[in-house]
Amino acid sequence: MYHKGKVSYSPVPLPDRRDLTPGQMQAEADAFHDLMRRRHTVREFSDRAVDAAVIARCIETAGTAPSGANHQPWHFVAIADPAMKSRIRAAAEAEEEKFYAGGAGDEWLQALEPIGTGVSKPHLDIAPWLIVIFAQRYGTTHDGERYKNYYVPESVGIATGFLIAALHTAGLSCLTHTPNPMRFLNGLCDRPDSEKPVMILAVGHPHADATVPAVAKIKKPLDEILTIRRG
Repeated sequence: MYHKGKVSYSPVPLPDRRDLTPGQMQAEADAFHDLMRRRHTVREFSDRAVDAAVIARCIETAGTAPSGANHQPWHFVAIADPAMKSRIRAAAEAEEEKFYAGGAGDEWLQALEPIGTGVSKPHLDIAPWLIVIFAQRYGTTHDGERYKNYYVPESVGIATGFLIAALHTAGLSCLTHTPNPMRFLNGLCDRPDSEKPVMILAVGHPHADATVPAVAKIKKPLDEILTIRRG
């Protein structure tokens, strides 16, 4: 976290050390891969309730992510209030109408065609929780002095990955939603201008009849995403 004034480096012994054998390492890596390959983005949610404590713990997990200068430049707004969710849906769909009416361009719309997206976003009403993720472009001390945050997009991206993994581990599904532009979320969520909304996560249990796009199951093979350089 940011500390005003003179600070100095003070190392402490590494806590929570894990010392695994090569076999244990491979087993852990395999188990996590198996868990995460069963994560699916869904658009059809059940209205089944999810305890706020579960959402809070998953966000707390996201808060353990590494960040530039350890400034932790993120804020999460978890919303269960039906009226607020409806306002977010209405504002998001207004932006989506412009997007799909030509604002996105033909190439972008063609890329989205196999995903099956459109203007209507009922999941923003139905999912029991919406988590709005904000990136703090700069911070402010208690006496109003502004300070700089570092590697903000990278830091928030890592924390968002932690959050999605935590939600999946807790047995929940989520949908990443990025209406463009998203500045309306600052007012709806009562967040300062120093924060930039980067994503809405709709979170809950998948509907009994939930589907996923067939194309979403096609992942690049390992040899296309990995290069190993051995000395």
